[in-house]
Amino acid sequence: MTSKKPVHLAAADREDLAAISALVQDAVVKVGEMAHLPSERRFALVGNRYMWERKPGFLGPGLRVRSGLHFDDVVSVSARNIRMDAKDAVLNLLDIAWDGDENGGAVTLRFAAGGAIKLEVEAINVELRDLSEPWRASSKPRHEGV
Repeated sequence: MTSKKPVHLAAADREDLAAISALVQDAVVKVGEMAHLPSERRFALVGNRYMWERKPGFLGPGLRVRSGLHFDDVVSVSARNIRMDAKDAVLNLLDIAWDGDENGGAVTLRFAAGGAIKLEVEAINVELRDLSEPWRASSKPRHEGV
Protein backbone atom coordinates (compact mmCIF):
# COMPACT_ATOMS: atom_id res chain seq x y z
CA MET A 1 0.00 0.00 0.00
CA THR A 2 1.01 3.65 0.00
CA SER A 3 3.07 5.29 2.74
CA LYS A 4 -0.11 5.75 4.74
CA LYS A 5 -1.29 2.57 6.43
CA PRO A 6 -4.47 0.98 5.09
CA VAL A 7 -7.55 1.34 7.24
CA HIS A 8 -8.41 -1.66 9.43
CA LEU A 9 -10.97 -0.79 12.10
CA ALA A 10 -13.48 -2.59 14.26
CA ALA A 11 -16.63 -1.15 15.81
CA ALA A 12 -18.29 -2.40 18.99
CA ASP A 13 -20.38 0.62 20.00
CA ARG A 14 -22.30 3.59 18.59
CA GLU A 15 -19.24 5.89 18.56
CA ASP A 16 -17.06 3.34 16.76
CA LEU A 17 -19.82 2.77 14.20
CA ALA A 18 -20.07 6.54 13.58
CA ALA A 19 -16.34 6.63 12.79
CA ILE A 20 -16.68 3.78 10.30
CA SER A 21 -19.77 5.45 8.79
CA ALA A 22 -17.72 8.60 8.14
CA LEU A 23 -14.99 6.59 6.42
CA VAL A 24 -17.40 4.73 4.11
CA GLN A 25 -19.52 7.77 3.19
CA ASP A 26 -19.83 7.86 -0.62
CA ALA A 27 -18.54 4.32 -1.10
CA VAL A 28 -19.85 2.79 -4.31
CA VAL A 29 -21.00 -0.81 -4.07
CA LYS A 30 -22.47 -3.22 -6.61
CA VAL A 31 -25.50 -5.13 -5.37
CA GLY A 32 -23.74 -8.34 -6.47
CA GLU A 33 -20.87 -7.56 -4.08
CA MET A 34 -23.10 -7.69 -1.02
CA ALA A 35 -23.98 -10.95 0.70
CA HIS A 36 -25.98 -12.17 3.66
CA LEU A 37 -24.34 -15.31 5.08
CA PRO A 38 -26.97 -16.63 7.52
CA SER A 39 -24.95 -19.67 8.64
CA GLU A 40 -22.14 -17.29 9.68
CA ARG A 41 -24.58 -14.66 10.99
CA ARG A 42 -22.78 -12.15 8.79
CA PHE A 43 -23.57 -9.48 6.21
CA ALA A 44 -20.62 -8.45 4.06
CA LEU A 45 -19.89 -6.12 1.19
CA VAL A 46 -16.94 -5.01 -0.90
CA GLY A 47 -16.88 -1.59 -2.49
CA ASN A 48 -14.80 1.39 -3.50
CA ARG A 49 -14.68 3.96 -0.72
CA TYR A 50 -13.63 7.57 -1.10
CA MET A 51 -10.65 8.24 1.17
CA TRP A 52 -12.03 11.14 3.21
CA GLU A 53 -9.14 10.78 5.66
CA ARG A 54 -6.71 12.18 3.05
CA LYS A 55 -5.97 15.90 3.15
CA PRO A 56 -8.03 18.01 0.73
CA GLY A 57 -6.31 18.61 -2.58
CA PHE A 58 -4.11 15.52 -2.30
CA LEU A 59 -3.76 14.24 -5.87
CA GLY A 60 -6.50 16.49 -7.21
CA PRO A 61 -9.96 14.96 -6.75
CA GLY A 62 -8.72 12.53 -4.13
CA LEU A 63 -8.38 8.79 -3.89
CA ARG A 64 -10.54 5.70 -3.73
CA VAL A 65 -9.62 2.32 -2.30
CA ARG A 66 -11.22 -1.13 -2.46
CA SER A 67 -12.53 -1.98 1.00
CA GLY A 68 -14.37 -4.78 2.73
CA LEU A 69 -17.02 -4.14 5.36
CA HIS A 70 -18.73 -6.83 7.39
CA PHE A 71 -21.26 -7.02 10.18
CA ASP A 72 -21.43 -10.00 12.54
CA ASP A 73 -24.12 -11.21 14.95
CA VAL A 74 -26.71 -10.55 12.21
CA VAL A 75 -30.13 -12.06 12.90
CA SER A 76 -31.97 -10.87 9.76
CA VAL A 77 -31.55 -8.65 6.70
CA SER A 78 -34.14 -6.65 4.78
CA ALA A 79 -33.85 -4.26 1.83
CA ARG A 80 -35.96 -1.24 0.88
CA ASN A 81 -35.92 0.34 -2.61
CA ILE A 82 -33.05 -1.91 -3.70
CA ARG A 83 -33.48 -4.68 -6.26
CA MET A 84 -31.24 -7.36 -4.79
CA ASP A 85 -31.49 -9.37 -8.05
CA ALA A 86 -29.95 -6.46 -10.04
CA LYS A 87 -26.40 -7.66 -9.38
CA ASP A 88 -24.71 -5.00 -11.55
CA ALA A 89 -26.64 -2.07 -10.04
CA VAL A 90 -24.30 0.41 -8.36
CA LEU A 91 -25.30 1.95 -5.03
CA ASN A 92 -23.84 5.02 -3.33
CA LEU A 93 -23.58 4.52 0.45
CA LEU A 94 -24.54 7.68 2.34
CA ASP A 95 -24.19 6.53 5.94
CA ILE A 96 -24.64 3.80 8.50
CA ALA A 97 -27.11 4.38 11.32
CA TRP A 98 -27.71 2.56 14.62
CA ASP A 99 -31.02 2.23 16.41
CA GLY A 100 -30.71 0.08 19.49
CA ASP A 101 -29.11 -0.50 22.86
CA GLU A 102 -26.75 -2.98 24.55
CA ASN A 103 -29.29 -5.76 23.92
CA GLY A 104 -29.23 -5.37 20.15
CA GLY A 105 -30.99 -3.33 17.53
CA ALA A 106 -30.81 -2.37 13.89
CA VAL A 107 -27.93 -1.19 11.74
CA THR A 108 -29.21 0.59 8.62
CA LEU A 109 -27.04 1.19 5.56
CA ARG A 110 -28.62 4.16 3.79
CA PHE A 111 -27.98 4.66 0.09
CA ALA A 112 -28.67 7.48 -2.36
CA ALA A 113 -32.10 7.46 -4.04
CA GLY A 114 -33.80 6.18 -0.88
CA GLY A 115 -32.38 2.68 -0.79
CA ALA A 116 -31.62 1.02 2.53
CA ILE A 117 -30.49 -2.29 3.95
CA LYS A 118 -31.54 -2.99 7.52
CA LEU A 119 -29.61 -5.51 9.61
CA GLU A 120 -31.21 -6.75 12.81
CA VAL A 121 -28.24 -7.52 15.06
CA GLU A 122 -27.59 -8.78 18.57
CA ALA A 123 -24.78 -6.24 19.01
CA ILE A 124 -22.62 -3.80 17.05
CA ASN A 125 -19.84 -5.99 15.67
CA VAL A 126 -18.39 -4.42 12.52
CA GLU A 127 -15.06 -4.52 10.69
CA LEU A 128 -13.75 -2.27 7.89
CA ARG A 129 -10.57 -3.19 6.04
CA ASP A 130 -8.86 -1.67 3.00
CA LEU A 131 -8.04 -4.36 0.46
CA SER A 132 -6.12 -2.61 -2.33
CA GLU A 133 -3.76 0.18 -3.22
CA PRO A 134 -5.56 3.53 -3.54
CA TRP A 135 -6.13 5.03 -6.98
CA ARG A 136 -6.99 8.51 -8.19
CA ALA A 137 -10.73 9.18 -7.99
CA SER A 138 -12.45 10.52 -11.10
CA SER A 139 -14.13 13.20 -8.97
CA LYS A 140 -14.69 14.26 -5.38
CA PRO A 141 -18.18 13.44 -4.06
CA ARG A 142 -20.37 16.50 -3.60
CA HIS A 143 -23.16 17.07 -1.12
CA GLU A 144 -25.82 19.74 -1.38
CA GLY A 145 -25.47 22.43 1.25
CA VAL A 146 -21.85 21.54 2.02
